[in-house]
Amino acid sequence: MTDLIQPAATPPFDAWAFRRAIGGCASGIAVVTAVSDAPVGMTCQSFCSVSLDPPLVAFSPSRTSSCYAAIRAAGRFCINVLASEQHEISDQFARPGTDKWAGVDWTPSELGNPVIDGALLRVDCVLEAEHEAGDHYIVVGRVNDLELRDDSSSAFVYFRGRYTSAGHGD
Repeated sequence: MTDLIQPAATPPFDAWAFRRAIGGCASGIAVVTAVSDAPVGMTCQSFCSVSLDPPLVAFSPSRTSSCYAAIRAAGRFCINVLASEQHEISDQFARPGTDKWAGVDWTPSELGNPVIDGALLRVDCVLEAEHEAGDHYIVVGRVNDLELRDDSSSAFVYFRGRYTSAGHGD
């Protein structure tokens, strides 16, 4: 076994350079939803798969997110991966202090989580684990159910500091 490499106390780049570099990795835009006392939701671009067996996914909310605190309290959540035509929904759920659900149609999942109408993919989860990671959490969910919309809609993605769309594969 080799010795662990110790990271530099101060990295040789600033937060802006890191953000710009990581922005070079395209990521899908999702809205994570739950029902605590009322429906809650937050825009997220850090959704990923973790495991096939058992089926696990993850996302990374800010440690200061009051919306995530409500999702944690609910103990369950739904990842709604947005279609390219849902740009306004992404913006709406990213803004603090507004009625995020105004004009957004949704239905409850089997677990009672809001499923946003028109989302390309819904992944309904039970909270499995939470890990502190810098100024964010890594939240792992055990997948209870999922549904992929089977049509030709494009995915809504974030790439190089901009929102764009990615076509589907044939």
